[in-house]
Amino acid sequence: MAFRAIRIVGDPVLRTPCKPITQIDTGVRSLVGDLLENVNDEGRAGLAANQIGVSLRAFSWNIEGEIDYILNPVIVELSEEEYQDGDEGCLSVPGLWFPTKRAWYARAEGIDLDGKRKVVEGEELMARCIQHECDHLDGYLYIDRLEKDVRKKAMRAIRDL
Repeated sequence: MAFRAIRIVGDPVLRTPCKPITQIDTGVRSLVGDLLENVNDEGRAGLAANQIGVSLRAFSWNIEGEIDYILNPVIVELSEEEYQDGDEGCLSVPGLWFPTKRAWYARAEGIDLDGKRKVVEGEELMARCIQHECDHLDGYLYIDRLEKDVRKKAMRAIRDL
């Protein structure tokens, strides 16, 4: 396990959809170790593999004292009527927070390091994390989800980073 630098907006790896993990080998095990170690810093709620430069479908989270991971996550359920629109930030867009509309509840399915089915679900912050990290794995940043006028403000702020 190793400290990994966080890739910042503008790095092409953040805009490239990540590849599914087809074989769980020592490289994938090492990646999960790095994701778990690097998400375990104060102020970090989630970390996608491409944020540390690895274009594979995996992310880790650190929510309310629970640190864990999922491989090949796919969102299978979102609340349709209940939403949250609080401020959201991102390690890859450092220091900037903008109101981002997300479903109140989210559930994703994937696998663990043994290849067994794994489900991660939650409301509020956990739901936001699942949606945010799966967006990363699909090549999107939270700024892509902002309302038009807020997105303009965000883009100006990013140019000033």
